[in-house]
Amino acid sequence: MKNSIKVERARHDMTQADLAEKIGVSRQSINAIEKGKYVPSTILALKIAKLFKLSVEEIFQLDPED
Repeated sequence: MKNSIKVERARHDMTQADLAEKIGVSRQSINAIEKGKYVPSTILALKIAKLFKLSVEEIFQLDPED
């Protein structure tokens, strides 16, 4: 699964730590999600989307092999 979290963080001038604090996870979790090593839960994906005022589909995209 691909995502645009890093791009959205940059647009909002946020560090991984800033985003992690706002949604209640560790910075390491944000790093793993951005690198595609971890697929977030539905609740976490919704929290990220709400924070950036975007839909989940605008942030997360399925890879062809998913």
